Amino acid sequence: MVRKWYDDGADRLRYSFPLEQDSIVLDVGGFKGQYASDLFARHPCRIHVFEPVAKMYAGIEERFRQNDWISPHPIGLGGTTRQVYIVDRGDGSSLFKDARPGEVSGGNHADIVDVKEWLDGEGITDVALMKINIEGAEYELIERLCETGLQTRIGHILVQFHDFVSDADQRMQSLQSKLRKSHEPTFQYRFVWECWSRRK
Repeated sequence: MVRKWYDDGADRLRYSFPLEQDSIVLDVGGFKGQYASDLFARHPCRIHVFEPVAKMYAGIEERFRQNDWISPHPIGLGGTTRQVYIVDRGDGSSLFKDARPGEVSGGNHADIVDVKEWLDGEGITDVALMKINIEGAEYELIERLCETGLQTRIGHILVQFHDFVSDADQRMQSLQSKLRKSHEPTFQYRFVWECWSRRK
């Protein structure tokens, strides 16, 4: 499936969105800020980048220090507001992976904010694109969007589902059924990337 994703034009699929200068994008799981950078080069617009791992956030903040269009946030978005422990494994950092022997000291305590709380606090009522790559936490985030009806505020949901969490396949199918009420899939590569676009 990964090979098919690249053969079908991964970059074209991940960046081809009808974004305008006043569009709002939420990049949830910023890592080093590469997606935000590449998207901005194609579609200059307002981008909020969320990265709860402290050292990754610091790099993002420095990277976009002179770009007023891109706003880094040292938090993750999720289903509830809380502090969590994230096992630090670079682009595979996750709060759903167990620490290996000696790895706990290399982890991070991080802040997760309820997505509804954040959107309401910012007064954001329409999001053109939400890109989600958060190593297993995508399930609770999308579940929260659907239970509150907030998914209807989002034009396009670009998400990478991960298969290492408990009941991943069942939870993914459940969320896909919920998303179909307001969105339709524009592409799906199982446990690689998929995109849901709001019905007109």
